[in-house]
Amino acid sequence: MDDEIQEAMIVSVKQIAKMAGTSPATVSRILNNPDYHCSNPSIREKVWKAAMELNYVPNEAARSLKKGTKELGGSVRYIQVLMTRTEKSHADPFFMEVLRVVESEIHKNSCILSQVWYMSVFSNDKQCRLNNVSRLVDELYQETDGKSDGLIIIGRCNKEALRLLKTRFKNLVSVNRNSTNREIDEITCDGTKIATIAVEYLLNRGHNDIGYVGECHGESRYKGYIDTLIRHDMEINPSYIYETKQTEMAGYDVVQKIINGDDIPTAIYCANDVIAIGILKALEKFRKKYFNLSIISSDDIEQAQFTKPMLTTVALPKVEMGRFAVYLLLDRINGKHDSVTTMELEGHLVIRESCVDAQDSFWNYTI
Repeated sequence: MDDEIQEAMIVSVKQIAKMAGTSPATVSRILNNPDYHCSNPSIREKVWKAAMELNYVPNEAARSLKKGTKELGGSVRYIQVLMTRTEKSHADPFFMEVLRVVESEIHKNSCILSQVWYMSVFSNDKQCRLNNVSRLVDELYQETDGKSDGLIIIGRCNKEALRLLKTRFKNLVSVNRNSTNREIDEITCDGTKIATIAVEYLLNRGHNDIGYVGECHGESRYKGYIDTLIRHDMEINPSYIYETKQTEMAGYDVVQKIINGDDIPTAIYCANDVIAIGILKALEKFRKKYFNLSIISSDDIEQAQFTKPMLTTVALPKVEMGRFAVYLLLDRINGKHDSVTTMELEGHLVIRESCVDAQDSFWNYTI
């Protein structure tokens, strides 16, 4: 790389660093390494906000300079991301980890990430019925100023909302545990199979009384939990099913319901790690007095290995999900495929410390 090109790229990084209030080295690490941990989490958000405001696209800019052109030209792609399972004020760690990969891949492919929207209303069927979804979609598109080559939807999306998004955005790809049923291109890690892996593990450890904590309506992980028990001729006990939001606080609060129940499971499959982390924190208060409850979940977010005990979970391939989503979107943008394409990736069990054999489970009703 000649000095002129290198200097131009450094200047761009310096501009982002100045806006974000951090060093150029930190900016470079954040933009290029989704696994980089900031000492101050807010710095990552500030860096990406500045990068979007500056339309930072290093590779394409360098090539343009090498060709002697001043403008990036018509080859630049503008991509937006819609986060449907999280609000900015209450982020879901799994989807945020996927987003970090997507952000880096967009820039590595010389595209401009112009918007990241956080709108959980799109994943909630009831909220979609109560809100004017058509207006919400129109407002999103208006924010692009007509510069939208593709949209990446991270998380579950209501069917009607998805149909409306298709009418506005030319190219779409979904990244999720649940399938869009071939509505749009998608990268999935089948939630039904994920739940099956988790529940089978508990059954193999001798557990017959297995509970579920998480969302139920339209949720593939709940379906996988039910289907696996039926396949093993296990009775479905409604008192073992705790329908909650998929947050840490919901997991924490559900423990009191479990303790106060007349019929109590010995093991629980949590729909995601965040719920499980909340449960483990609550159990820490009661474990010595009341019971030893096995907990397994799915996602394998970074926090899963730092819980007490360390969380057994089904890991989803977050890096591949994010990377392939960008590849698939660019392939469609560039006219390389027309038919709806589904890429299904596999999860795998990560055994840590939060599950014990059924014979080692205990309840003390006398305390």
